[in-house]
Amino acid sequence: MPDLIDEVDEELRAERAKKLAQRYGGLATGVLLLAIAGVGGWEGWRWYEGRQAGQASQSFLAASRDAAAEGADLRASAERFAGIAQGAPAGYRTLARLRAAALLAETGQLDAALAAWEALARDQETDQLYRDLATVLWGLHALDQGDAAMIEARMGPLAAPGAPWRASAQEVQALAALKRGDADQARRALQAIMADAATPQALRDRAGRLLQGLGS
Repeated sequence: MPDLIDEVDEELRAERAKKLAQRYGGLATGVLLLAIAGVGGWEGWRWYEGRQAGQASQSFLAASRDAAAEGADLRASAERFAGIAQGAPAGYRTLARLRAAALLAETGQLDAALAAWEALARDQETDQLYRDLATVLWGLHALDQGDAAMIEARMGPLAAPGAPWRASAQEVQALAALKRGDADQARRALQAIMADAATPQALRDRAGRLLQGLGS
């Protein structure tokens, strides 16, 4: 009798398993296929990103090498970097935009350079570190034609303690103060640069020369 009960019980379990397979087998297969497709898609995207980064790296290095060559056409180089920025991943896109702006300024296209730095400084998708750098470069190059007081004020947050471009921003503030005739303010900004142990040596040397020029 126990054998008969066990046999019936086994048949019932088999029948239940068969029904479950019929009911959910298609769903389980679908879920499995979706999981496989998801993993495959992720791996494919990583491969694509890696390939794009590699291509951008090669393009950026080649453009940098050509721009540094003697007799290079720097206007064409600026356009080349701008073109690289169009399709490069975020990191190389930012570097290419900075390089293009610098070359625009170097070749006398100041308005275009200022616009390029300004656009980068306001780009919410760009890392804050590079946005701040673009602001400092904009301020430095805008001094000749811009409102000195406005430039000086805009450097304020970047010249705060702990800011990564603090010394450069203070230097722009000093130059802006000199432009508007406030030698005392310029002197204070330069002295702050000299007093900061984290100031790069080249910048410290410039600040020292400016202070000497102010009779300090």
